Order: sequence, then C-alpha cells, then structure tokens
Amino acid sequence: MQQEQGAPPIQGLLARYDRGPYFCEMTSFRPDGHAELAALYQRLDGLDEDSLRLRLAAAEKELFDLGITFTVYSDKDAIDRILPFDVMPRVITASEWQRLEAGIIQRVTAINLFLDDLYHGRRILADKVVPADLVLGNANYHEFMRDLKVPCGAYSHVCGIDLIRDQQGEFRVLEDNARTPSGVSYVVENRNLMLQSFPDLMEGIGVRPVDNYGLMLRRALEEISPVGVDEPRIVLLSPGIFNSAFFEHVFLAREMGVPLVEGRDLVVENDRVYMLTTAGRAPVDCIYRRIDDAFLDPKVFRPDSMLGVPGLMDAYRKGNVAIANAPGTGVADDKAVYAYMPRIVKYYLGEEAILPNVETFICREKEGLDYTLENLDELVVKPVGESGGYGMIIGPRASQSERDEFRAKLKADPANYISQPMIGLSVSPTLTDMGVQPRHVDLRPFAVTGARTSVLSGGLTRVALKEGSLVVNSSQGGGSKDTWVLEERS
Repeated sequence: MQQEQGAPPIQGLLARYDRGPYFCEMTSFRPDGHAELAALYQRLDGLDEDSLRLRLAAAEKELFDLGITFTVYSDKDAIDRILPFDVMPRVITASEWQRLEAGIIQRVTAINLFLDDLYHGRRILADKVVPADLVLGNANYHEFMRDLKVPCGAYSHVCGIDLIRDQQGEFRVLEDNARTPSGVSYVVENRNLMLQSFPDLMEGIGVRPVDNYGLMLRRALEEISPVGVDEPRIVLLSPGIFNSAFFEHVFLAREMGVPLVEGRDLVVENDRVYMLTTAGRAPVDCIYRRIDDAFLDPKVFRPDSMLGVPGLMDAYRKGNVAIANAPGTGVADDKAVYAYMPRIVKYYLGEEAILPNVETFICREKEGLDYTLENLDELVVKPVGESGGYGMIIGPRASQSERDEFRAKLKADPANYISQPMIGLSVSPTLTDMGVQPRHVDLRPFAVTGARTSVLSGGLTRVALKEGSLVVNSSQGGGSKDTWVLEERS
C-alpha cells in the first residue's frame, strides 16, 4: 500500500491496500492521534480476513436478530434489510473533532436564527441576503408558523449535518438535514457491535462514548417543554411499523425512556394533548415527531392524513405542547437554501463559516443554469427536494444519452436543481469480497438543541460498498462503519 511519510509500517491485513489518489481516513498521516492510529494498525496487522469475516457474520446476525433493519420500498424482493456493517472503523482525531464540533454548532445556531427571523422579522429577506421567493415559495415554508414563538428559539432540535472530506483532507458540508434526520440508532448500535465482537481492536485506545445520545435528546426535549411543568411527559410520535426507520423510533423511545405512540394514541381536548392509556388519559407536554409536516394535523395540513392528530397545531400555537422538530423547519435544509448558508452564518453571527460548503451552482439563477448546462459532464446535479441519492446525475459517470435526457429536465424546471463539482470523497479501508479495499465514505454527525446545542461525539459514517461508487445512501446499496472520535491526550 502507499505509505505516508511518518506513518507506521503496515505489513499484514492492509499490506496490499491502495488508497489511490484519495485522502484515507485510516492511513493518511495525521500527527494528532498518531499513537492511537499506530496501535490500531498493529492490531489490524495481527488479524486475518477469515477471522474478521467470521466475526462480521456474527455481528450481522446480531443486527438481524435485534431487528435493526431499514425498509426499501422500491425493492419488491427484499423489503426489510439490515444496514451492511463494515468492521474497519473510521477514526477522527481529537483536533479534527474539535473543529468539526465547533463548525456544526455554528451552523445549527445559524439555521435556528435564520428560521426564527424568517417566521418573524424577516430581516435577512429585507436585506436581500437570501432571495425572498426562494424561501417564501418553498413547499416547506408554513405561514402557520408566522409570529409563533418557539421555546429557546430552537426550531431544529435534532439536526444531521452531512460532511464529506475532499482529496486534500478538508471537511466540507454537503447537506443539512434539519427536519427529521435518521441514522443515529446505527451510530450507537455500531459501537455496541464493535464492543461485543471486536473488543481487541478497541482495548486501550481512547475512543469517546456514544451511548449518551438518549440522555442528550431527552434533556433537550425537557428544556423546550412548556414552562411550569416540573416533570414533562414526552412521547415519540411514529408513523408506525411500516415506516422505513421504525426500528430507530423504537430504539430512541427506549433510550429516552418515553412512550412510543402513533397518531391514534393521542387526542386533543381544549387545546391540550393527551395520550390514551389503559389507566385513562395522560397529558403530553412534548412530542418528538418522526412524521413529516404534511401528516401532523389534518385540520391544518393534509386533510387525508391518518397519521397525525386533529387539533395538534392549535395546542402547539397556544404553547400547551412542544414539538421537535418544529413544523416549517425544512425550509432551512432545502438544497438551494444550502448554497446561501455561508452568507447566513456571516449575517447572523458575524463569522466566516468554520466548515465550508461544497461549491454550489443554483440553477434557478441564470448564471448557475448556464454554467451547469455547459459543464454537465463535470458536475453532480441534484433535485432540491429529493434525498437518498434519488433523482440525481453524476455527470462524469453518465452516458451521453443520460446527460442529454437530464439536460431536458434542467431546462424544463431549472429551479428544481443545484449542481456541484464531483468531489473525490475520502476513502476508508473496507472489508469486501475481494479483500480490504478503499471505499468512499461520508459522515453525518448529530446535533441536539434545547437551551444550547450539543453534538454527539462521532456520527454515522456511511460507506459506498460498490467499487468506485460515490453514493453512500443505504437505499442505494451503502453500508455503515463505527466512527471513533479519539480522546484528547493529556
């Protein structure tokens, strides 16, 4: 394998590993964390593929037995799947994490200030920092939220910031997930699997824990609950067992120690929310919802919704119940709004963004559309309202006919698209059918906001398991890794 200057020698499991032209999350040299990385290299050198595969098989069986699955609605042959798990951890050093944590808190703070301004004074629109029609015409903007004061000024209480690392090793923000981001259950369960199946890899290496997420989230939800309630009753509102992330809903309710409910389990009377129990009706003070805005309350949003609670928004407006994340938050994680985030950070905080965006061209603007059409063979183009890797085109890897077809879509509806240069995402050693090989990864850390913002140490590292693929989404064949954030050395 290629050897970084100053990096420890590798002669065993990784001896034939070649990271290519990309930054490698394990083998590219970083002075900070050098001792821990050297210890990990040494332990990996002492393992062989067969023993790793045996332990991986046991770990995947554990995932399946525990019901740790996600649903692929588009696959008629395999509805429920486990998220493929890779045994080779992704390591983030203490100094890297310090910068990431500061950048994530900065970004989430700006997102919440933006939303508060958007639904109140709208200074940023008056000052033309962000185009008014971009947000006020957005499908995720809700006039219902106008002039509504939310507790702690927090709209996005759980935010997942998708990060990538470029070929120079610099972290960049790829996407903001401010509505109902998923995946944190895999962060915790991946760690549990590593502790159970690979304790010899972790022993003596200072890795920060991730098992405090439930406590972090519960504390934040208590902080936003109505004033004067000493012991707020919190529930997790789920669409039910057929939702793709239902396992995570069960997991988080258990971790927080709160009831898992569906819309039919709640009722509103006199602008108060109650949970139906075998002992009668119990008041509810805070709802962590995992259903989309459109289905929350059929009296305000979709009248045909069977998932929500009639009258919920009246109780919310009167301050009798808190909802996390707040309705209308999705306007801040629109992919077109994303392009303005560095300006939004500067506007509200007077600071440059600690974590830069990937360069983005907005196709609703003539210059952005012209550039995209002229350089389609070099760009990644994404629809602003899609997620999961759907509806996009990777220009350098598409055929001429595919680009021509997409060009027509761009011209027909330019406001629906943004484009970005194709980034050489960092890679990480991954156990494949062909041995240990580099696979591209990204990172989704999770920030939790109540009275203040905290970031879980680590995040969901998603890995593109197909050789050469840049699409890490589970619905597109991606898997996940345990993310190790190293403790600071004294």
